[in-house]
Amino acid sequence: MDTRSLCLELSRRLLGMGQMLVTAESCTGGLIAARCTDLAGSSQWFERGFVSYSNAAKTDLLDVPSALIAQNGAVSEVVVRAMAMGALAHSHAHVSVAVTGIAGPSGGSPDKPVGTVWFAWCVDHHVDSELRVFEGDRHAVREATVQHALRGLLARLE
Repeated sequence: MDTRSLCLELSRRLLGMGQMLVTAESCTGGLIAARCTDLAGSSQWFERGFVSYSNAAKTDLLDVPSALIAQNGAVSEVVVRAMAMGALAHSHAHVSVAVTGIAGPSGGSPDKPVGTVWFAWCVDHHVDSELRVFEGDRHAVREATVQHALRGLLARLE
């Protein structure tokens, strides 16, 4: 399913549930929000998006403790989960998706190579997280992240 089809299905489900979505994005720089809001009428189910690209933005916008980032790194499970919860706390949405990762071409390490992305979805007050490592250049990693974030959200809304 292409990104537009994923967004159409997401809109159908959220509208049917009477719920709104918030995004918290780092490595995608707002691409998930952009794909969602490409659809006319998305204001009925898309509440807002946070682009928390820097560590300071994660702390300032989403209340991710700076000590958590310092101890675990921005690309970590605990940080992405905090991002998902912070996005809900700072919005009027019911559902959130958060992503943080290393899109490249630089910034990777042996422990966290380029393509490493942490995801978190919060649905019905339950946070679920997942680690993926995508292949390809910066564009490919970011596009794969958008697709996986949307697919993961749809799976959790079933």
